[in-house]
Amino acid sequence: MESEAIALGFSQPHLKVLQRWQHADTLTALLTAALTAATFLSVSYVLYSRMFSPLAKVDGPFWASLSRLWLVKHSRDGDMHRTIIAAHKRYGSLVRTGPSEVSVADLDAIKKIYGAGTKFRKSDWYSVWQGRRQFDIFPERDEKVHGAQRRLLSHLYAMKSLVQYEDKVNEAIEVFVKSIKDWGTREPLNLGVWVQFFAFDVIGAITFSKRFGFLEAGSDNGQFKILERALRSGSWVGQMPWIYWLNEALMPYIGNFLDVMARHGSVRQFAKTQVDARLTKDNSSYTDLLARFFDVNKSKPREFDDTAVLSMTTSNIFGGSDTTAIALRAIIWYILKNPHCKGKLMDEINEQQRNGKLSFPATLQETENMPYLQACMYEALRLHPAVGMSLPRVVPEGGFEIDGRFLPAGTIVGVNPWVAHRDERVFGKDAEDFRPERWLVEDKTELERYFFAFGSGARACLGRNISWMEMSKLVPTLFSRFDMSISTNNAKWTENCWFVHPTSLSVEASVLNMSFPQVVRQTR
Repeated sequence: MESEAIALGFSQPHLKVLQRWQHADTLTALLTAALTAATFLSVSYVLYSRMFSPLAKVDGPFWASLSRLWLVKHSRDGDMHRTIIAAHKRYGSLVRTGPSEVSVADLDAIKKIYGAGTKFRKSDWYSVWQGRRQFDIFPERDEKVHGAQRRLLSHLYAMKSLVQYEDKVNEAIEVFVKSIKDWGTREPLNLGVWVQFFAFDVIGAITFSKRFGFLEAGSDNGQFKILERALRSGSWVGQMPWIYWLNEALMPYIGNFLDVMARHGSVRQFAKTQVDARLTKDNSSYTDLLARFFDVNKSKPREFDDTAVLSMTTSNIFGGSDTTAIALRAIIWYILKNPHCKGKLMDEINEQQRNGKLSFPATLQETENMPYLQACMYEALRLHPAVGMSLPRVVPEGGFEIDGRFLPAGTIVGVNPWVAHRDERVFGKDAEDFRPERWLVEDKTELERYFFAFGSGARACLGRNISWMEMSKLVPTLFSRFDMSISTNNAKWTENCWFVHPTSLSVEASVLNMSFPQVVRQTR
């Protein structure tokens, strides 16, 4: 070509310009072809997702049908619970929240998805919580493995077994009440932080016979932030689990960029320190869950090995404290925000005290005979369940029909407790209102059937009885000792990072009962 160009009279400089033009034309052609292909593929994908996908007939936000980034965004932003409530009000019982994911608000579907014997399995959203641990009851996706693991330990979490730890809860309550008396009556107090101190100290006492000391110190040394960041991270990373595994693979080279790794790192290391400290001690002298874990480990070392002991103690810390703190904040908040409810609860408390049926701290047995207290607890957890995202499950082979629409196998479906608890067909036209009286009816079967605060069926929260015992004992004790009201400087209240954290619960408190016993020493 060069000789031909010279023959036509082109000089060397002109020839170089011509070659550049030819190169530019080739590059332009390649870019045009690539852009055309990308446009064609993008348009084809959008058309498929919106018109030909098996979920095309399920309404939902436009961007959600195209990418899981919609789920990532709202998981990170902390508004998933409110966003999905609004979506169901707009689109109906089924809302498409991802290219292959659907949020469900159909009552008949709840038990089919989560009930005993269900074939719906947990989605890979849970994989980031399990990591590479072999024994982890909460995120385990294999139902046979989960069933075997749960059978090993479920008796330890039965209420009749947990009452042996009631004295440990009493000690924490006494420290809590004394601390509030000393710290909280001088100025508005962020009671939300203090109930979190309490919940963590209780789980430490029940698991290790050792409170973490947050109540005495009035500080958590940054531990809460670590857990909150891990929860927020896990909630959005779980929407795209490959990010987790990519981060894990690259960690030796670039370090860790995901806070959810704390569940497998700093939190687990903290638990390991407590477990290791007990390895050389006589555990028969301890009355706590760790001692019982060691018993199971000794009797069934293959099924429940040393790493399983560590995993269970880690799970207790990670899941057993935050959820209880959230529930306690919700109960106190709703009671204080509704003076007539507070009045009824105080009437019940005062009557119990007059009849000599309310100890300090209140016993679990005493609180079981306080129906209005129990109703307040149920109602607060109905309106503010700890979990603010769907509990995702995978449609099994053969597909599933919900509300007249067929969802093929492999579709991810889930029910958000915040949606289920506001269904007017179950909870009435005033489902958005705090009305404990709805739980005082003679037949509560229908209400309890759709009470989803601790999950449902065989996958219900293993530690729910620990949480219920703490709430039952602390709430009446607190209200019997202090007259509390919401402070005028109370800030924004809820934020979602899978668990819906109340960000502030500022109260003003004055002492009602000046009889405060001496704080007891920690016992084994």
